[in-house]
Amino acid sequence: QVQLAESGGGLVQVGGSLRLSCAVSGRRFSINAMGWYRQAPGKQRELVATITSGSSVYYADSVKGRFTISIDNAKNTVFLRMNSPKPEDTAVYYCNADLWTTTGGRATYWGQGTQVNVSS
Repeated sequence: QVQLAESGGGLVQVGGSLRLSCAVSGRRFSINAMGWYRQAPGKQRELVATITSGSSVYYADSVKGRFTISIDNAKNTVFLRMNSPKPEDTAVYYCNADLWTTTGGRATYWGQGTQVNVSS
């Protein structure tokens, strides 16, 4: 069983900063990539950023230059630093993990989500 534990959400003001964390735990696995998605009320879930175990990154245009994704492979933890957030960044943020399992398969797991509210 694999669990993803997210933390760091909350209320942040425009121009402030917030850091989300997501730790993967459970049975033996190796990380292929991890990412952050978000879903605002009435909207579809959208990709925010991804990072591979080799630290190759991808950002949605809407967050490029403001958000930074990073990974600590030793701790199986991914971070999302949100700088200069905007009200439109308000959403539930979900952690995603793309893992190789001990049986050689590949599986995707999701966190439970953490609410981020940006106030103006």
